[in-house]
Amino acid sequence: MTGAAKDALRKAALAARGQGGDAAALSRHLIGVLAPYAGRVLAGYWPMRDEADPRPAMAAHDGPVCLPVVLGPARPLAFRRYDGRLEPGGFGTSHPPADAPELRPEVLIVPLAGFDRAGNRLGYGGGFYDRTLERLRRDGGALAIGLAYAVQEIRAIPAEPTDQVLDLVVTDRGVIRPQGEK
Repeated sequence: MTGAAKDALRKAALAARGQGGDAAALSRHLIGVLAPYAGRVLAGYWPMRDEADPRPAMAAHDGPVCLPVVLGPARPLAFRRYDGRLEPGGFGTSHPPADAPELRPEVLIVPLAGFDRAGNRLGYGGGFYDRTLERLRRDGGALAIGLAYAVQEIRAIPAEPTDQVLDLVVTDRGVIRPQGEK
């Protein structure tokens, strides 16, 4: 698929995301999915614009929570422990300051523009999460949970060799387990 075609899918998914969904149901589903991972290092994200908000589930998590830090173009993300302090980061993100300790997440809540039932994720085009998940999975494993409103579902996202598949997708309508549907 051409970059222009992926851009068109991304634009449509982001427009759908702007319609929102049931934020309370989204939080309930995510908290339920994370419950078995108490004590594990959880990476969330600080939502931008109209992204699905993981903060209620991050606050409910019984274990360390970290947030991603963009280190530069074409590089995997780093993760710093979240203790309530934030500073502006690249690409409009917010992250913990440089003096926050770095952590290695075992479970990641992954933001996205769109998803399909096979676990393919349409991100924002920088490849940060694909590079990060590839490294984490190679170096001991990590569970990737996409977080989105159900309206962000795309029938099929063409996967490229560098794309990392999500283990689960949590929406306001429920949990999608891609591996069980293949």
